Amino acid sequence: MQAKVVVVGSLNMDLIVRTPRLPVGGETLAGHGFSTAPGGKGANQAVAAARLGAQVAMIGCVGDDAYGAELRAGLIAEGIDCRAVMSATGVPTGIAAILVDDAGQNAIIIAAGGNAELTPARLTAHDALLQAADIVIAQLEVPLPTVEATLYRAHELGRTVILNPAPATGPLPAHWYGLVDYLIPNESEAALLTGIQVDSPQSALLAAQRLMERGARRVLVTLGSQGVLYADSTRHLHLPVDPVVAVDTTAAGDTFVGGFAAALAAGQSLEAAIGLGQQAAALAVTRPGAQPSIPYRHELPA
Repeated sequence: MQAKVVVVGSLNMDLIVRTPRLPVGGETLAGHGFSTAPGGKGANQAVAAARLGAQVAMIGCVGDDAYGAELRAGLIAEGIDCRAVMSATGVPTGIAAILVDDAGQNAIIIAAGGNAELTPARLTAHDALLQAADIVIAQLEVPLPTVEATLYRAHELGRTVILNPAPATGPLPAHWYGLVDYLIPNESEAALLTGIQVDSPQSALLAAQRLMERGARRVLVTLGSQGVLYADSTRHLHLPVDPVVAVDTTAAGDTFVGGFAAALAAGQSLEAAIGLGQQAAALAVTRPGAQPSIPYRHELPA
């Protein structure tokens, strides 16, 4: 099988605590549930793309521990090509400590572990996967030199390049914008990238326009319950989403990215691809966990 979608990114084991509300500094709260679930933005996006119909390969790095073996086995069970999911000796697998409150909002702390071992050299060893891909997806939970190498190589090969700039900590390197076909930040990421407060479709358009001024070709700002704002050099669209009762927003953005990529890989239109991503993300937030919440294609409207 030649994967049409290749995801270069992180694999984490999520350690999830349910809490009535998120604590403030110095406060101790009593939680009311603990669980573990496979996660990591890269792996989540790979699972979403696979469950929504794409042939997927993952390039990433775990530790040589039980969590790493479990994460790899879970991706294989989804039909994802994991030949490029490498094990780094002597380091733990990445984890994410996630607090989820009763309103479905979350706070997350990440310890990179094996993800920090995904170097450009390790990426180069699996160049054949990039050569065979139609779409390459990257995020920011692995070393930035590796993200940059991914963008350069995928662009050089003429592949469709999707960058989900998460977690964002500030502006992207200026030379990245021209390497990316679809830049997909959420509200907070768009704000960090541009300095514009993003809380509506109108402010999202302003942020998207600023990102295009820097060289971005196409920008999709995901706005949670307010839908998605899409913009390119010739048009902009606001695509609303039907309201749902959110239980856990973890992996909602990843589900959107994976669904969007799966639809593009299947040759669907831009609007259809956005719609599939929105439908999948809306269902994901009604269920707990990261990868456990991601829906399969048969669960969505035809």
